[in-house]
Amino acid sequence: MTAHNPAALVLEDGRIFRGEAYGETGSTLGEVVFTTGMTGYQETLTDPSYHRQIVVQTAPQIGNTGWNDEDDESSRIWVAGYAVRDPARMPSNWRSARSLDQELREQGIVGISGIDTRTLTRHVRESGAMRGGIFSGAELGSDERMLAQVTGSAEMVGASLAGDVTTDGTYVVPAIGERRFTVAALDLGIKSNTPRMMAARGIEVHVLPLQTSFDQLLDLAPDGVFLSNGPGDPATTGAQIELTKQVLDRGLPLFGICFGNQVLGRALGRGTYKLRYGHRGINVPVIDAQSGKVAITAQNHGFAVEGEPGERFDTDFGRAVVSHHCANDGAVEGLQLLDRPAFSVQYHPEAAAGPHDAAPLFDCFVDLMSGSGAS
Repeated sequence: MTAHNPAALVLEDGRIFRGEAYGETGSTLGEVVFTTGMTGYQETLTDPSYHRQIVVQTAPQIGNTGWNDEDDESSRIWVAGYAVRDPARMPSNWRSARSLDQELREQGIVGISGIDTRTLTRHVRESGAMRGGIFSGAELGSDERMLAQVTGSAEMVGASLAGDVTTDGTYVVPAIGERRFTVAALDLGIKSNTPRMMAARGIEVHVLPLQTSFDQLLDLAPDGVFLSNGPGDPATTGAQIELTKQVLDRGLPLFGICFGNQVLGRALGRGTYKLRYGHRGINVPVIDAQSGKVAITAQNHGFAVEGEPGERFDTDFGRAVVSHHCANDGAVEGLQLLDRPAFSVQYHPEAAAGPHDAAPLFDCFVDLMSGSGAS
């Protein structure tokens, strides 16, 4: 941490939190959101779904285990900015290669420390996620000037961000052991652990760029199609929604998570909307409408699909059901087609970081591709 270097986090409603620079000095703008995970900050920072967001850690002590070279969920840090209360002065972990502060500086991520993150979290929870900015060093100006920069920045509603984080070209994650299936995974902002979880089940995963056409997808002769997590407003993904409709028309097994759940929802004719402050953390309870079982899940999303818990509805592809919902607020957490082999969840079964309650969903995808799963 850069000692005695003042910094400010400015919200669009005029609220200002003052602390010290953490990571790079300068300025950054983004949507201010909070995540409730007590662990897994490295996975959070490298999750492409946090693109253009200033992430507030509700856990007060951050950086204790440093930064290693194994736990990244993508090739870089994607958050726009980082806000913590009490950063570790010295990391202590056998896997640590450097400090979190050092990694933030090396990747040019502007942050702030020493602020009351509890008060900030309560404010965002009550007022909603909003635009904000972190300013330090030469960029730390008058309150009026900083606020003007914040209020002049882009909103998250209507933001098309998946194109910023998708892969430049197709790459393959080979199956571990015997190859049982081939999956075409559309990269809307995929996390590294997702293909690994599929590879462990004998799936060869072809990770495809966002603008992949249906014909290009079919050239792979996939046994199934996967729609990944990602950032931004799902209403901006017109081409990917049409691709999903073509996949459903063809009857290919389909599995989507997070942003992929929203893309599937829109392909089924459902609307999407922005949540007040979103679901971000590794402790979110989700109820399975059919069994009544509760899973503790990892989540990171600010938008949701319209619908009610357990709701059944008709689509152009047959009957569908809201298969899962959030125990906290009733938001849609899963969709399933009853007449086609397709399902999706709003949470993250790859759980990086997070609990493993939802990991068997990858087995459900395998069952769909083998023809033994319920459709």
